[in-house]
Amino acid sequence: MAAKTQGFSSVWTRPDRQRREQPALSREQIVAEALALLDTEGYDALSMRKLGTRLNAGATSLYTHVTNKDEILELVIDAAFGEVRVPDTIDAENWYDDLLALGRDVRDTILRHPWMSIAMTGAGLAYLGPNLMHLSDTMLAILEAAGFDDATADRASNAFWAFVIGSTGTETAMLISLARSGMSEQEWFGKMMEMSLEAVRGYPHVARRYDVYKQLDPTQSRDDFFNSELGLILDGMELRRSRAAGK
Repeated sequence: MAAKTQGFSSVWTRPDRQRREQPALSREQIVAEALALLDTEGYDALSMRKLGTRLNAGATSLYTHVTNKDEILELVIDAAFGEVRVPDTIDAENWYDDLLALGRDVRDTILRHPWMSIAMTGAGLAYLGPNLMHLSDTMLAILEAAGFDDATADRASNAFWAFVIGSTGTETAMLISLARSGMSEQEWFGKMMEMSLEAVRGYPHVARRYDVYKQLDPTQSRDDFFNSELGLILDGMELRRSRAAGK
């Protein structure tokens, strides 16, 4: 049954529209311009009208390929995820390092395109795009090669994506606030620490950690925290894998 009849509409689930003549714009042109608009002006700047203006085309030309703004977002989200690198070959022995590298590259991609964190919360069936499907398929292939059964591979994949997308979304929100402040990251971080330290004084376990955090380099610590936290998830996967193998 088509997705639209179930209350959903997606560029990935409806057949291409039949056209009597070559359209003035290609889908690739629309996606490239939408991506440039989002990267330079942010999520709120995207509209069918503005995109048409940038392309020197009327809305009719856009509607040849997409039915609404949501479908454009599905296309550009998938295009951005096409930047994520995947291993050329899958080696069971390298599963941990491959997934760590994949998580880092997904994070880097979202940080290059901060609008993605907002767009993905309401992009419907964006996960059906070919680039995202390729990432998901590759991840499952890595897990299966490493010896995870289907059920565990599914749960491990879900946990991986939930952490990487969620963590990077929080980080992106912080970086957007930083950009709006006009301060450097070090200045912004120092100001936030100063305000937070006052608020956590009555909570000794939290306060002790904030006393440590204020000494950190904020940019490096963002990388370090992400890597170590993703490592904890992968360690848990390895423990589950070892138990299943009777090790």
